[in-house]
Amino acid sequence: MANEENVVFVGGKPFMNYVTAVVMQFTTKGVKEVTIKARGKFIARAVDVAEVTTKRFLKDQGVSVKDIKIDSEEFENKEGNKVNVSTIEIVLAKK
Repeated sequence: MANEENVVFVGGKPFMNYVTAVVMQFTTKGVKEVTIKARGKFIARAVDVAEVTTKRFLKDQGVSVKDIKIDSEEFENKEGNKVNVSTIEIVLAKK
């Protein structure tokens, strides 16, 4: 399992913040893998972060998608109803 500090949670911040966070993990911290996590409507953004990171920023460093896990979590919304929200974990790793 990924070390918690090597996890980037994708949410509502500007897109490039997440790309920068992932790139920094690989370049300045020198980690071997980074996990990008997202839920619900942010899943598409997490996929975009992974793609832009691997294809544009870290292409020369041999970083690629190692693993993808999908799941769903059940939780209560504001109205007290139980709802399922999809989740994704994208693991990027240096070759």
